[in-house]
Amino acid sequence: MAAPAALQRSVVAPAGRHTASLIFLHGSGDTGQGARAWIKQILNQDMAFQHIKVIYPTAPARPYTPMKGAFSNVWFDRYKICNDCPEHIESIDSMCRGLTDLINDEVKNGIAKSRILIGGFSMGGGMAMHLAFRFHQDLAGVFALSSFLNKDSAVYQALKRNESALPELFQCHGTADNLVLYSWGEETNKMLKSLGVSTSLHTFPNLNHELNRTEIEKLKSWIIKKLPVEAPKANE
Repeated sequence: MAAPAALQRSVVAPAGRHTASLIFLHGSGDTGQGARAWIKQILNQDMAFQHIKVIYPTAPARPYTPMKGAFSNVWFDRYKICNDCPEHIESIDSMCRGLTDLINDEVKNGIAKSRILIGGFSMGGGMAMHLAFRFHQDLAGVFALSSFLNKDSAVYQALKRNESALPELFQCHGTADNLVLYSWGEETNKMLKSLGVSTSLHTFPNLNHELNRTEIEKLKSWIIKKLPVEAPKANE
């Protein structure tokens, strides 16, 4: 099978020495550039750090079943948008390979996997949970904003067999979300916690399927906690 083409990406460089990386996966139908611009609009500036490179990759266009097979920038296909149908595991696993290449690019640049975070909004958060909890359990952490996993998710199956340490999950969800119901996010959080993941779930009353400033500021604080500034080594 041919290797997947490298994902397009929009990058916010660190202001100082690069010692950690953050991968932010957009929601369905968006692009890396679009997700970056959305966050920039909410914060009135890029989400940027002194030492952390922020990478916004773009999912390749593919036929998307909930849109009657129209092409869309999505990380994987879904049979429908619900939490009690099977996962489209073939497309999920294919994208896990493409995103693994992105992680490996950072490792080749000298960034340890324990200094890399991955997460995203909506479908991007679901993709990040598959990637981290099934294939990259040595990452620094995972974040999922307005996201969910299906009831019989391959993530749950993998964690039932798992015995190693797992990345921490930072989750946010609006109670007024009418696309990805709050109860789906809450159920995902409870299931992962029961399977040994250290989780937090931040609830935002009256927030629909969107991001807001308070949520992004909370996320930024968690990012700094998981990826603190490292003191330069003596020989640098």
